Amino acid sequence: MSNVIRIRKGLTLSLRGKAEKVVSKLPAAAYALKPGDFPYLTPRLTVGEGDAVLAGTPLFTDKYRPEIRYASPVSGTVSAIVRGDKRRLLEVVVTPSAEQEYVTHDAMDVAALSREAIIGRLLESGAWPFIRQRPFGMVADPADTPKAIFISGFDSAPLAPDTDFTLTGEAIAFQKGIDVLRRLTDKVYLCLNDETAATSIFHKITGVTKKVFRGPHPAGNVGVQIHHISPINKGEKVWTIDPQHIVAIGRLALRGVYDVSKVVALAGPSVKRPRYFRTIAGAALSGIAGYVDMSGSRRYISGNVLTGANVGADGYLGFYDNSITVIPEGDTCEFLGWANPLRLHRYSVSRSYLSWMFPRREYAPDANMNGGVRAFVVSGAYEKVLPMDILPVYLLKAILAGDIDRMEQLGIYEVVEEDFALCEFVCPSKIPVQDIIRKGIALMVNEQLNNNTCYAR
Repeated sequence: MSNVIRIRKGLTLSLRGKAEKVVSKLPAAAYALKPGDFPYLTPRLTVGEGDAVLAGTPLFTDKYRPEIRYASPVSGTVSAIVRGDKRRLLEVVVTPSAEQEYVTHDAMDVAALSREAIIGRLLESGAWPFIRQRPFGMVADPADTPKAIFISGFDSAPLAPDTDFTLTGEAIAFQKGIDVLRRLTDKVYLCLNDETAATSIFHKITGVTKKVFRGPHPAGNVGVQIHHISPINKGEKVWTIDPQHIVAIGRLALRGVYDVSKVVALAGPSVKRPRYFRTIAGAALSGIAGYVDMSGSRRYISGNVLTGANVGADGYLGFYDNSITVIPEGDTCEFLGWANPLRLHRYSVSRSYLSWMFPRREYAPDANMNGGVRAFVVSGAYEKVLPMDILPVYLLKAILAGDIDRMEQLGIYEVVEEDFALCEFVCPSKIPVQDIIRKGIALMVNEQLNNNTCYAR
């Protein structure tokens, strides 16, 4: 295909435990909506323990943007409101009813509705948090008008789900969701994988500008795609949205219900039967116990191994996550450790072990960092895996120094944590790069809001 955008920098990790294309139903005893999934949200509860809710009933709102509602994914009873230190709200847990009931809305005649009316429908239904903005990776402000909306039609992360497979049978809802998004901005970009662009579900989708990418991870990251198509300058904003959330918007437009059911991948080297599950956002992970190899400590990750959150065996699927990854915890000792010159079962970016001689080998990584945090080492490792015109080490140092002017000059508006995930993976100094990026973004948010602490985490 012509006009392919070639990504040359990056790293594709071949890991064991890719999900087989078989869909099962994930049994879940409870579902949770977690304020922590939404950066810079100060939640205000609208329900209490014991309240009956429908799918689409607001569980909390944003204290400083009360028009943005965060809705229950299922109907049932609010069984727990979990708080942490200083009474910080961590989770609102809903025990589902036997039959799902929904808050009903009018179907959308997209062509007849104004932009303001469509935004009002998305806010009222609880679907607005599907849309995130760059810079800063936070829930979009409905008062803004973005220069474009970007959709990544493929995920290049390790063990990521096949987007085409997860959208099987959803072409009508996806197209309807696109029709809704087209009313919110002048330009909607749909970014596709070169290998599947001509055969994917997106091939017949209309109303979008299609861009094709080729190359290793992070070619599928929407931040990388934005950087190569329409970089973000100071004062500009773009919106991003996941394909499965576009389907949810399409269902809302067609049927008038807040339906956040989705297909997620259960993958990883500690999964006995990797496969796909049809479930609902926020599902409890306890239902996957029968699919996991329990011989040893395991880490349950909502999301992929590079950017996902460690939620534990009793945790819940994140709002924006489309995969569950289970890997060994790595809390056992290895004979000779790093001094073993062979270590054929270990992957090494720097070819420290002879495993590099077997490029098609699949690896089973664990969560052991194999070292401690040290000072920055100028090795050029970050630059080899970051396909953006950014000086990563200088940006990280500017964040650590709190130098806002330098952060702006070095590209803080273009990045979020996932764009630096590979930098953290290859870092010889074991520096928590993603945490530093999030701290830098928090500093910029507070600076732009004139140190208004309502958005500080």
